[in-house]
Amino acid sequence: MEKIYSRTKLLREDMVSGFCPGCMHGTIFKMIGEVLEELHMESKVAMVLGVGCCGLAKEYVTYDNTTCPHGRGCATATGVKRANPETLVFTYQGDGDLASIGLAETMSAANRGENFTVIFVNNGIYGMTGGQLAPTTLVGMKASTAPKGRNPKEHGYPMHVCEILNQLTAPYYLERCSCNNPANTRKTKAAIKKAFQNQIEGKGFSLVEIVTSCPTNWGLDPLDALGFLEDKMLKEFPLGVIRDKSKEEA
Repeated sequence: MEKIYSRTKLLREDMVSGFCPGCMHGTIFKMIGEVLEELHMESKVAMVLGVGCCGLAKEYVTYDNTTCPHGRGCATATGVKRANPETLVFTYQGDGDLASIGLAETMSAANRGENFTVIFVNNGIYGMTGGQLAPTTLVGMKASTAPKGRNPKEHGYPMHVCEILNQLTAPYYLERCSCNNPANTRKTKAAIKKAFQNQIEGKGFSLVEIVTSCPTNWGLDPLDALGFLEDKMLKEFPLGVIRDKSKEEA
């Protein structure tokens, strides 16, 4: 009998995921493990984890990783990569960690064209710390710090990270993806693989934004949260390649 699928060995077999039902972190980490195995980088990788639900991954993965102060993922990754240039270094960060508390670090690393990869998980809310308003929270969307919904006059508008970074000269590859259905999940895995391959080839800074749901802090069950993602989040954050310098070089 032909074997067509094996679970990635880069996720611990003795641990059960503690992510909430309907959360897409587990799917993303499965894809990251599969990509690392396909690229034969299992022993040459270091993940820098942001603070938040994404930081729980340290309990589930078998490869090298470190956590850092809130928002300092790109600054930490800069040091790790410069000290270990042959290592595949990537950050894994949520919207509050990357686009609010860590906005300066993110922008500066992208502007320098640092040769590492950013996996940016955008669920429009602070997940672990209580459902506060995030930089990517939609207009009208409720949060614990905006109980009447996001009001642009008071809170500003949602930030579009890929488009903001696209104003800089240095970034090599920027793409926004999702895991809302099988087709988009396959595209997300391909984007992660491309971003990692860019780093291996020394191309510079790549960021893959993944628009996801947070049923717990959205106050929805997993199926309704998926519907909100497709009906609302993806209209504000349309999927697609924002920049790919490889096409310019072709």
